[in-house]
Amino acid sequence: MTRYDFVEKFASYIVLERNESPLTGMCYSMSLLEFCNFMFQYRGLTEWQEVDATDVREWIVVQMDKGLSAATINKRLSAMRSFYKFMLMRGYVDKDPMEKVMGPKARKPLPVFVKESDMDRLFDHVEFGNDIEGRRDRLILLMFYSTGMRLAELVGLDVDSVDFYNSTIRVLGKRNKERFIPFGKELRDAMYEYIDMREGDGDVHDMSKALFLNRRGGRISRATVQSVVRKYLSMVTTVSRLTPHVLRHSFATAMLNNGAELEAVRQLLGHESIATTEIYTHTTFEELKKEYSKAHPRGEERE
Repeated sequence: MTRYDFVEKFASYIVLERNESPLTGMCYSMSLLEFCNFMFQYRGLTEWQEVDATDVREWIVVQMDKGLSAATINKRLSAMRSFYKFMLMRGYVDKDPMEKVMGPKARKPLPVFVKESDMDRLFDHVEFGNDIEGRRDRLILLMFYSTGMRLAELVGLDVDSVDFYNSTIRVLGKRNKERFIPFGKELRDAMYEYIDMREGDGDVHDMSKALFLNRRGGRISRATVQSVVRKYLSMVTTVSRLTPHVLRHSFATAMLNNGAELEAVRQLLGHESIATTEIYTHTTFEELKKEYSKAHPRGEERE
């Protein structure tokens, strides 16, 4: 049999015996044929039996040089692993070169965040309305952006979570770990206005201990908060995601861009490890490179 015959046999096995879809069989075949061409054209190998781990690693490097993502390469390696298990099972080879091969680690995507200028537009120019719902919605967005707290943490806030005298908010984070987040004048004033308005509403709004309330006077839901965030962020930004977590990212990025220490941001976010917070330094550096490229007269790469 030719080297391509083995690929065809494997594709039939995938579909007919393992009950995978024809599309999966085709994708596996394409990955194997791509490796097959590399193996015989660039490594001078004539049989699948001759392939060793070094050959596969060299192929991985070539794929990375072509700009393929770690996820794509690992999918192709998955096809290779399945193929060699099949080859061993059928007795076509007597060794599996994939046993000593590890795929490239996928890079974590950089956090999506909203630019400071867009957040300024949101709070300075967007009309929220002067009724209780408008004040509440603006406060929700300001709370996320001023503190970096999580969605569940915001929904769980009570009125007595706020210490106006010391300008701190008590937050119950993951695994019920408590932390205190400081706040400034703008957030304090917004909280005062909202609390005063809801207590003067004359209905059930002053009966709940929750800080953020729904229209019926109960604690606001996660879905309502997500809807509020999506509605107002869509007015000022075109980022791909419009979620409370994006505002958490925006808080951390703004803090670092304006000189905050990484350890301080870690504590404010409630991260267990500084390594988790370090992703934001990559975000700020990427933004720095973009600004350099735009502003410096010789910042753009030239042919």
